[in-house]
Amino acid sequence: MTFNEDKSTSSVAATSPIQSSGGKGKARIIGSAVAGFAELALFHPVDTVAKRLMSTETKLITLSSPAQTASNLNLAIFRNSAAESIGRKAVSLFPGIGFGAAYKILQRVYKFGGQPVVLDIMTKRFGADFDDRFGHKLGRTLLSATSGSIIGIGEIILLPLDALKVKAQTAPEQLKGRGVIGIFAQEGFGLYRGAATTAMRNAPGSFALFGGNTAAKTFMGVGEDGARATWAQDAIASCIGATASITVAQPLDVIKTRIQNRPFDSPESGGAIFKRLINNEGIGGLFKGLTPKLIVVGPKLIFSFTVAQQVISYFEHVFK
Repeated sequence: MTFNEDKSTSSVAATSPIQSSGGKGKARIIGSAVAGFAELALFHPVDTVAKRLMSTETKLITLSSPAQTASNLNLAIFRNSAAESIGRKAVSLFPGIGFGAAYKILQRVYKFGGQPVVLDIMTKRFGADFDDRFGHKLGRTLLSATSGSIIGIGEIILLPLDALKVKAQTAPEQLKGRGVIGIFAQEGFGLYRGAATTAMRNAPGSFALFGGNTAAKTFMGVGEDGARATWAQDAIASCIGATASITVAQPLDVIKTRIQNRPFDSPESGGAIFKRLINNEGIGGLFKGLTPKLIVVGPKLIFSFTVAQQVISYFEHVFK
């Protein structure tokens, strides 16, 4: 934005970069929080199903017996409520909603609100270098992907809330009779178990999410003229980014989930879990839950990413 020299001081101040930056910050927080809340309200049961499938260490699919496959899936998904009514089964998919709310909203604010901040910094410092080396379009995509990867690695700060959510979804007996403060006081840094695996998962996953999203928008010509993306454009870009992210991150997501659902007093390394998984379940075990995750969990990420981008864009316009 440029200003004519005869503009008054008050006029310049009203649209100063500092205030513009503050407006962007507010927009990013509001947009990301709205996306996190909406995602939690609609998709928490879906997340529970995915986590339970990834935590199941036995083969679920029996090609020769559809009935046995159905029974295996019923037990894996509904656990102790497998023989209950449909209503009770539905209720059983809402464990850990409190941890889920705290984690999901904070995670979305951090991730969707933080990535644009890192991207702005990287663009100012390295934008010209990326353009010279990769060309403007590819350079723009790589900057977005790299800033997303950095944000993804830092996401491990929220790992304790994620770990408690996963335990509530897959092994609630480990939390029974224990208060949140007591768990944090007693377990301490044990709640960061699996941090390395999580960082290894988040780095390529977030790289693919934000890189795929930006690549799709670049292909559609979004952003070059400063115009806001439409809902359809954001949805298409989010779909491509989310699909790439989930697929790339799935093997390490399986390992991470199994690390987190282990008992507090019986930890196991990611390496040991990986070896046992390969021996017992084969390489396909690393992608267990991928299909339902793409079909059911994928829309969750697509939904929240689309909502976040649209709401952020709207409030950035409002706060200008």
